[in-house]
Amino acid sequence: MISIINLNIEAGKFAVTDVNLEVADGEYHMVMGATGSGKSLILKSICGIIRLKGGTILIGGKDVTSLEPRFRKVGYVPQSSDLFPHLDVQRNISFPLEVAGIPFAKAVEETRHIVDFLDLSKLASRTVANLSGGEKQKVALGRALARKPEVLLLDEPVSALDRNSRKDVCDILKDTHGKYKLTTIHVCHNTEEAQALGHRVSVISEGRLLMSGNTGEVLEKILKNIGIMDNVQVK
Repeated sequence: MISIINLNIEAGKFAVTDVNLEVADGEYHMVMGATGSGKSLILKSICGIIRLKGGTILIGGKDVTSLEPRFRKVGYVPQSSDLFPHLDVQRNISFPLEVAGIPFAKAVEETRHIVDFLDLSKLASRTVANLSGGEKQKVALGRALARKPEVLLLDEPVSALDRNSRKDVCDILKDTHGKYKLTTIHVCHNTEEAQALGHRVSVISEGRLLMSGNTGEVLEKILKNIGIMDNVQVK
């Protein structure tokens, strides 16, 4: 479903070099690495937020390397959630549909199932500035789902949350995958998070892909050689 071929990215003095990665249809794939290893750059390249120095990105067998982000059918949840603080929960979730020209009332109707699924109905009229960190991430997830994406990209969606909120959001992400069956790439640096959610795991270090494989096998290698990921949280 997602194919990354010979991916090269330059960001200042840092570079992601010759990354090749395959994520199967419906797979929940974790990308792990220390802070600054390049994992978020890879995610943003799939979205089309940053330009490539070289390489090819395929989604569903289609070459999207040169496509604008809005044409890639990608749902993206950034680490900081990036919600509109002056809008309420409902308006944040339905915003992608309104931008596409759908009237607000119809956009609300089309996203009602998402609001209900994420248990946000009671918060729908509340401005997001007054939400907890976990609630904001749920709204950001809802906004991504409103785009009716083919793939879902999550950039450290729980790293800034406390332990209880982190578990709650991870449970929601697991339920979301079960319901919508979206091919998912989830960036993190926490082995507990990877174990709870990932079918497969890739490890990135200093802009290079070190390994990919089944979650259990990769995490076992990480635990035996934690030096390959200095910032990984082993729990």
